[in-house]
Amino acid sequence: MTETTHTQTTPPGAAGRPRSPEFRLAVDALRGLRQDLFHGAFAYRPMPRAAVDGPLTRHLTGRARQYASWTPHALVVAGGAVAMLVTAASFQEGRATQLVAAVLVLIPVLLTLARPVGAFWLSLAATAVTAAVGDSWDTWPWLPGSFVSHLLVLTVVAIRTRPRTAAWMWLLTALYGIWSVTVFGGDHYDTDAAPMIILSALILLAVTVRHTRREARQVVTAQQTVTEHERSRRTLLEERTTIARELHDVVAHHMSVVAIQAEAAPYRVENPPPELEKAFATIRENAVAALTELRRVLGVVRAEDYEAPDAPQPTLADLDGLLANVREAGLEVEKAVTGAVRELPQGVELSAYRIVQEALSNTLRHAPGAGARVEIGYVLGGLGLRVVNGPPPAPHLVKASPGAGHGITGMRERVSMLNGEMTAAPTAEGGYEVTVFLPVPAATVTEDEA
Repeated sequence: MTETTHTQTTPPGAAGRPRSPEFRLAVDALRGLRQDLFHGAFAYRPMPRAAVDGPLTRHLTGRARQYASWTPHALVVAGGAVAMLVTAASFQEGRATQLVAAVLVLIPVLLTLARPVGAFWLSLAATAVTAAVGDSWDTWPWLPGSFVSHLLVLTVVAIRTRPRTAAWMWLLTALYGIWSVTVFGGDHYDTDAAPMIILSALILLAVTVRHTRREARQVVTAQQTVTEHERSRRTLLEERTTIARELHDVVAHHMSVVAIQAEAAPYRVENPPPELEKAFATIRENAVAALTELRRVLGVVRAEDYEAPDAPQPTLADLDGLLANVREAGLEVEKAVTGAVRELPQGVELSAYRIVQEALSNTLRHAPGAGARVEIGYVLGGLGLRVVNGPPPAPHLVKASPGAGHGITGMRERVSMLNGEMTAAPTAEGGYEVTVFLPVPAATVTEDEA
């Protein structure tokens, strides 16, 4: 006997049919309506005080500045007072309904200060009640005071919420106006549903444009901040890469010299002892191993098209050539050297040369026509540098080019790499000054001098 098993994976009927895009769109719309106008409709959301950093309010001080922050609240209250006056003018004086209608148009406007979405629902309800108690039905469904009040409520709530909420409020206002005119007042009264729909649409459109522009401005500001941060970070990494390349060339050169001298040293001594030969062989092996490891680690910072310079890296001995070049470019520069001139470690010499080079380049770019002075001080603990330029002359043919501070960043990286100190700031005369101290260990100085 054979058993047959039937498995039904998809139930028949509506549950098994795929939902159409229109159905999903309608569901999403109803979900948005519930979220914007029903969920937490009467939640307490007080209107924040206005910022006082505008072109006018920033000049205020004391109590005037404090009062200026309440300007939006005062405008809302003033709008409610206008709606009350319009309502009172449309009713006969002395009747109780005049006071009731005035209060009904004021409360929704004031409620926008604390519960904006709830104020919209209350405004619709107050419109119906005001029309019911009114004794002068010149227009329908909004009496004059209710018309002003409802426009104020729509405007304030739209400003305080998002554009989608404004769209829902306009749609419900239009449906209410069309329904009221169709059911009650189409044949007996002049309708103001069309003016309400058109005028509220224009106002809400203007508010939506304002929201969109403000959000776009915030997005652009955030993107500019991120871009500036990334640009600074990229500049920092590029400068570190440049420093690593130069140091790689310097250190690799010295390690190659050590390896070659260690290999040639035994041949300069007649009948060297085996211990000496073994020691030099060990030195050479360690130098070659260190050189290989150095090239493996630091070689990754080279760009694919980077080629090591054929000439040695510049030192302070080449500074006169640099000054001659900048003089040809139109910069009047003086050089002053104090202390006992001596040869420093090549890394210090290279960094000092690059710092002076970058400082003079900044002078050419940002202070064309100004004079500069380079001071080099050899002291016991290291090397001092000072590059200062005066203010550019007012009438000058070459305009100063704006800078992003990348040169200063490179200088600080070089100084930080050598555990030095640096200050860069404008001078009292209107120029700019860069002061650097690069420490050199005493043992290194003594060894170099020896």
